[in-house]
Amino acid sequence: MRQLAGAMILAVLLAACGQEKELSSLDPVNWEKRRITLSQPDSLSHGSTYLSIYSEIYDRNVQITHPLTATVSMRNKSSTDSVYIHRADYYSTDGRLIRTYFDHPIFIRPLETIEIVIDQSDKEGGTGANFIFEWSAQKGALEPFFEAVMISTTGQQGISFTTQGVKR
Repeated sequence: MRQLAGAMILAVLLAACGQEKELSSLDPVNWEKRRITLSQPDSLSHGSTYLSIYSEIYDRNVQITHPLTATVSMRNKSSTDSVYIHRADYYSTDGRLIRTYFDHPIFIRPLETIEIVIDQSDKEGGTGANFIFEWSAQKGALEPFFEAVMISTTGQQGISFTTQGVKR
């Protein structure tokens, strides 16, 4: 019975290796549907926020890493005004730009959250990845809030932690 179970697991793993999975972190949201043209951008207050991300963390020593799934939340804290995110850039541990999710203004409705998910299999960011967000909001309105939740479960072990963005 154990040999049959082992053979079945091996067959599933081999089949999975032959299939190249598209990473959902490459295009989890249709950013074009959120595109907005700002008619009076000078009337807005502008800012930039830094957010740390971990695609993987060290486990036991520096040679062993543990992959993580990261959920990056872009949140609008205002209950009355939309906020606008102009750019979302994802950088690796060594500061190399991995990808730009969008480089045109998108809107986030009052109290809405939109997310970017970095798949557990997408380890390109490494142990010290970063996001830089460029944003704007109505003068006097609440600034957007950026947060990440990193999680992984293996067998009966699970880890999770969060990071929060800081204004640059």
